[in-house]
Amino acid sequence: MSGKGKGGRGEKKSTTTASAKAGLQFPVGRIRRYLRQGKYATRMGAGAPVYLAAVLEYLCAEILELAGNAARDNKKSRIVPRHITLAVKNDEELNKLLGGVTIASGGVLPNIHAVLLPKKSSK
Repeated sequence: MSGKGKGGRGEKKSTTTASAKAGLQFPVGRIRRYLRQGKYATRMGAGAPVYLAAVLEYLCAEILELAGNAARDNKKSRIVPRHITLAVKNDEELNKLLGGVTIASGGVLPNIHAVLLPKKSSK
């Protein structure tokens, strides 16, 4: 033996994450781990964590877009919990999905009941 073998020091293969394969930002591998450790089912398909990551990413993007619009409407450059609350409560579908959710430091929608408004005098 001349000792000229590579000994495992060859070209390293660049690993491609499941998130990159699916074209997602959310971590598919982490969600897969959580699904396995959570014992939600005895068996799990390969596409389940990819689908769940895609759904979560879509919901996050939707909420962040609406909250960014709310922040811009209030002339702010940073999204705070108040903007998230305004975004969720003003959107019909998100309000239905997150109806029972309380956002800390979110406040409530500005609303004055019509009975409490001053009466207009007709002359």
